[in-house]
Amino acid sequence: MGIEAAKLLGSGIAVVGVIGSGIGIGHIFAAFIQAVGRNPAANAAVFPMTMLGFALVEAIALYALVIALVILFG
Repeated sequence: MGIEAAKLLGSGIAVVGVIGSGIGIGHIFAAFIQAVGRNPAANAAVFPMTMLGFALVEAIALYALVIALVILFG
């Protein structure tokens, strides 16, 4: 296996972290919709925590993409 093939394989494996982030974002917003559906008055209290969770999970996806690019072009 050449160095270029190893770079492509490594960057492809690094991008697998984005799949987990997509699942996590889906769970976060599903829980938010359920919470607001059960108690609409809690929207003001639940929404900021939902956005914080979304931002943290999205950061993990961005880290995975940065690592994939570093492997690919580094």
